[in-house]
Amino acid sequence: MDFIDPIVTIAEKLHALCTEVKANKERCTRLDQRVAALVKVVEVVKVSGLGPHPELVKKGLRELKGTLMSAQKVVANFISTGCLKRIRKAFKLGEQFESLNERLNDAAQLLSLALQADQRQQLENVFQEVKRMREDAADREVDHRDLEKILQSLEDIKESVDSVHDVVESTSENVKDIKALLESLKKPSIQLMDIQEIEADKLTYSFPKVPIVKSATSELFKGEYKKFTVAIKRFTCHSTPDEIRKIFNKEVETMRRFESPNILRMFGICIKDADGPCPDYLIVMEFCEKGSLREVLDGPSRLSWERRACMSLDAAQAIYRLHQSETKFKVHGSICSSKFLVDAGYTVKLGGFELAKTETSLKNNKKKEGSSINYCSPQQIEDVNYLYDRDCEIYSFGIVLWEIATRQIPFKGCKSTEIYQKVCKEKSMEPLPADCPKNLVDIINACRAYEPFYRPPARVLVDKLRDVVQELDD
Repeated sequence: MDFIDPIVTIAEKLHALCTEVKANKERCTRLDQRVAALVKVVEVVKVSGLGPHPELVKKGLRELKGTLMSAQKVVANFISTGCLKRIRKAFKLGEQFESLNERLNDAAQLLSLALQADQRQQLENVFQEVKRMREDAADREVDHRDLEKILQSLEDIKESVDSVHDVVESTSENVKDIKALLESLKKPSIQLMDIQEIEADKLTYSFPKVPIVKSATSELFKGEYKKFTVAIKRFTCHSTPDEIRKIFNKEVETMRRFESPNILRMFGICIKDADGPCPDYLIVMEFCEKGSLREVLDGPSRLSWERRACMSLDAAQAIYRLHQSETKFKVHGSICSSKFLVDAGYTVKLGGFELAKTETSLKNNKKKEGSSINYCSPQQIEDVNYLYDRDCEIYSFGIVLWEIATRQIPFKGCKSTEIYQKVCKEKSMEPLPADCPKNLVDIINACRAYEPFYRPPARVLVDKLRDVVQELDD
């Protein structure tokens, strides 16, 4: 078991970094504590062996090593001496703690298979989901307050350009950065908002009340709810209030399990004039200023490779959150670039209310709603009855990553027969730009592999894309 010692070494280096951080201290400390609990398990495994499930435990050890290496790179960002540089990174990378903690939890589940009952219980106490979520929310709040204090102190001296220069290494541009970051921190946290039925008088529409988007069954408006800019979806095909609430309650249960900065937030439903002859049924969702990912890629905005890598990581974290949410995994069912939305800061979020679909329900829905052959895996193209699963979804996601890299439409102008010939017969892939980073090329091509066996799971994608982002940032 020569792969165990490197894990302990990486954990020791991570511990040293966590003691030196100057930003996101609470979350770094919590991360360090959870890693320490896992290192104890690794040491038990080294002495006692891999237990009755050796292959699964080996898998857990391999993934733990990768996650610790990613954590080491993230934490190292919070030790820079430059004040504003450190603050920028603390704000930009803070949400990655959620993904890291999820990955540590995955490793804990696999490593616990090698433990005795009492040892397993000790580990479960550290990684118990409700406790973790409560701890993470408290740590995030403390870290945000600390950052706000630092930014406010810099804001207070901004009138003296010389003083600002001494503190934050620059002049007017840094003052703008300070103000923007401070405003972002002062906003209420969207993650702390509970999903609920909303009273009609709590919603405000933008005026004139003109839909942003219209479809055969709904209209989408821009509005406001509790100081959040929201998207208000009004259904034009009617059901009874009781039927709507039943569907809503089921959806809420699903969405609460998928809460993540990279999953489109649902605030709740609103039924206006419920007792009247023509009630309005509204779903209130997070508003993404830049529209769909496809719209951003079609737009004029310059997208550096660093930004494209960050967008790819955001999207992968959404897929990971979905695939790893429970023992009986979930799949989205219709992954494409139009299902991802982009907020004002270029954070990518997965939307689409297909989230409530489980693998079981998709068995009875072989032809995915709104899907396109452009995103279908080779196995689905060859066999209409092929069982849709996570491997199929990873292939579709690989096409989305290709879109982010090229900004083009996949198989543009090709007929279904031509796509079949390219994907299934020739087993070819549409080319990537010559200047696309090598590691990103490898990831995108792995997702688009003809054989499902070679497509990486979402958890591996997150770690590899985080490494790409770090390399480009450096």
